[in-house]
Amino acid sequence: MVLKASEIRRMSSEERMAKLRELYAELMRLRAQQASGVPLDKPGRIRTIRKAIARILTVMNEEKKGIRRA
Repeated sequence: MVLKASEIRRMSSEERMAKLRELYAELMRLRAQQASGVPLDKPGRIRTIRKAIARILTVMNEEKKGIRRA
């Protein structure tokens, strides 16, 4: 599941924060699983989650600074 910036912009700030907490929790779980030596089912999932977190933070910073995107 890839989060697109347009989808993130349609979310309310509360929904974004909830999604951010959910993604951080999943990222920590996957990193702990990886560190314990258990092979991950989808190793690329860590990268996907990191990118989704970055997208959410970018949209939040754009709104904070008043930058309008289409």
